[in-house]
Amino acid sequence: MDRFFHSVTLDAGKCLGCTNCIKRCPTEAIRVRDGKAQIISERCIDCGECIRVCPHHAKKAKSDPLSAIEGFKYKIAVPAPSLFGQFNNLDDIDIVLTGLKHMGFDDVFEVSRGAEIVSDATRKLMNTGTLKKPVISSACPAVVRLIRVRFPDLCEHVLQLKAPMETAALMAKQEAAEKTGLPMSEIGAFFITPCPAKVTDIKVPIGQQRSYLDGAIAISEIFPKLSHTMDKLTEVEPISQSGVIGVSWAGSGGESAALLDEKYLAADGIENVIRVLEELEDERIRELDFIELNACSGGCVGGVLGVENAYVAKARIQRLRRYLPVSQNHLPGAVPDKIKWEGELEFAPVLKLSSDLEEAMRMMEEIDDICKDLPGLDCGSCGAPSCRALAEDMVKGLARKSDCIFVMREQIQDLASTLSSIGGFVPHHGEEPNFKGATVNGEGPKESPGSHEFESE
Repeated sequence: MDRFFHSVTLDAGKCLGCTNCIKRCPTEAIRVRDGKAQIISERCIDCGECIRVCPHHAKKAKSDPLSAIEGFKYKIAVPAPSLFGQFNNLDDIDIVLTGLKHMGFDDVFEVSRGAEIVSDATRKLMNTGTLKKPVISSACPAVVRLIRVRFPDLCEHVLQLKAPMETAALMAKQEAAEKTGLPMSEIGAFFITPCPAKVTDIKVPIGQQRSYLDGAIAISEIFPKLSHTMDKLTEVEPISQSGVIGVSWAGSGGESAALLDEKYLAADGIENVIRVLEELEDERIRELDFIELNACSGGCVGGVLGVENAYVAKARIQRLRRYLPVSQNHLPGAVPDKIKWEGELEFAPVLKLSSDLEEAMRMMEEIDDICKDLPGLDCGSCGAPSCRALAEDMVKGLARKSDCIFVMREQIQDLASTLSSIGGFVPHHGEEPNFKGATVNGEGPKESPGSHEFESE
């Protein structure tokens, strides 16, 4: 398995090198070199922000095709609750779930069921008083990866529970194995995903050795066929087994509200998330018990693999909740180990200048010196997101000072001044140079042999 698998990819043929993406990447994982964007693999957290802001659709997310389910004898759809917000005038979740079964799945298991289990487990763990507060939700894999690479001091605050999609997949496979008698290897569980970060988390999971999910199908891919199938239904099966608490996880604040604790904060959108993490790192946030962070605006309903406006989808989820019970899934006792992480969250030093401390300090001093000669405008015209990022690239041998257009302009002006002082005149474009009266070694102009042959008689 590729250590740096990424769902987010670049279509170089569509990229025009406009630099929109480099300014919005939260980990400075993108550069524009030779007129094309380049993604630094080890820095990318697959948040999808570059997909959102690219005007030329040069960034896209890889996910599994619907045909991938054919590799298993028993196929389970594991839909995210954000899927329900994609449909207008939906008043019954079972219509969506039945539609999925008619598309070729043998069974459907809602992620919102797993979300209610995770909510119950979080409440139990919070009540033990053993968690380091404020506790940070681990539900958004893009946020967890962001903390891992940019905020190492906050790793110990991250809740060590598997995401609802993993909990749901485990429960779904266990139920299917008991019902069918098939081994787990022949049961395929596929997540219907709103975001690329979850695709990556299935391929290269954090907190466990291997995902319980066998693939991820984008909502945007499945939506057209699912909509058509739903319109053709003549009978709706009673499949749904989740309530308000689980379905509310689709939008920002849903997870926090399920804790029944008023001392929480919910933030969405990658820029707001970074602002909260910076304040938390600086210990300016202390009075809270729980922090819910979503990289996508509006929460999971804002994922770039959805088809509906995030806030329209969130409003639909709010209306849909009126038809649901509060919750239908609870833990019978203590939090089982199978839904806990298998290890602790560890810092990934991908932003370090060097593994050697002395060398890193030297490079940092060199970066500071280079920054003094740069304009400090952070315009991105050089292909790096900031002047300091350009200086870092220069120290690593990946860029030149002349990549900065302001430095280049000064160099051109200096060159022009030098040429002017040497020749006494710098011709305009299209003019022939006139060397009449110029001297060589203090002597007058020289005539070349035979030059008089061309003079007018």
